[in-house]
Amino acid sequence: MFDQLGLIGCGLMGGSFALALKRAGLVQRVVGYSPSAGTLEKALQLGVIDAAASSPEQAASGADIVLVAVPVSATEATLQLIAPAVTPQMLIMDVGSTKADVIAAAQRTLGYGIGSFVPAHPIAGKEMAGVEHADAKLYQGCQVILTPMADTLDKQRQQALAVWRALGCKVVQMSPEAHDAAFAAVSHLPHLLAFALMNAVTGQPQGQEFLSLAGPGFRDFTRIAASDPKVWRDILLSNRQELLAQSQHFRAQLQAFEALMSQGDGAALETLIAQASSARSQWHLKQHHHPKPAC
Repeated sequence: MFDQLGLIGCGLMGGSFALALKRAGLVQRVVGYSPSAGTLEKALQLGVIDAAASSPEQAASGADIVLVAVPVSATEATLQLIAPAVTPQMLIMDVGSTKADVIAAAQRTLGYGIGSFVPAHPIAGKEMAGVEHADAKLYQGCQVILTPMADTLDKQRQQALAVWRALGCKVVQMSPEAHDAAFAAVSHLPHLLAFALMNAVTGQPQGQEFLSLAGPGFRDFTRIAASDPKVWRDILLSNRQELLAQSQHFRAQLQAFEALMSQGDGAALETLIAQASSARSQWHLKQHHHPKPAC
């Protein structure tokens, strides 16, 4: 389908995309760029990329598909650097967990090349970052959200749909605002809570003793607290408006539970727990019929 992939960011997400395209026979050659010489060397050794570029612009130059797989805070600077290499025939995508800020960055930087850009968010990942963890099967069976803009050309939108579907993904299209609100609720808030819980426990004098007694429930609840700090710093900041709104919804529910516990109102407390339990069970059944990987 493509002659050359320009890969900007050779970490887990970008590296897995390159391997998946190669495995599916969708690309002939991958030219990659990373600010880390060590990462570039590893990417070459692992066969993730076929050639190393010395700049983002060089990686994008001559490519017919470009993936920007950098932390969301680096998206604008990256798009600015590749803008001179963008052509109307090129497909450009990102993999960022937030979309409104990425689109604003693209509108500020890509100029006449804006039509080539299809913002994307594949709901996939691992706790372990880095190109050494890149996996050709990472995206298989996962959900990918596309948030095309009014400026996005239909050809590129259709190409983006075809690429992700060819990798075995379920593709959903929505507005960037709807995307950011939804993921603040179901991804960004859970990460925030997991980070806060770990710090709350370990910040106590007996924290390590408490941790030594923790079981599967604590393990499952805090799994995502081991996520990459720089990646999640950027996500929490870039989607802070939506996330702070979701945090207020959570605080209200937490306060409701605390009030009932203080009052010793077991019946009302059981009602709230039953409401949560029922909602979780129904969601799990839907997931079982239409499984999606956790992120």
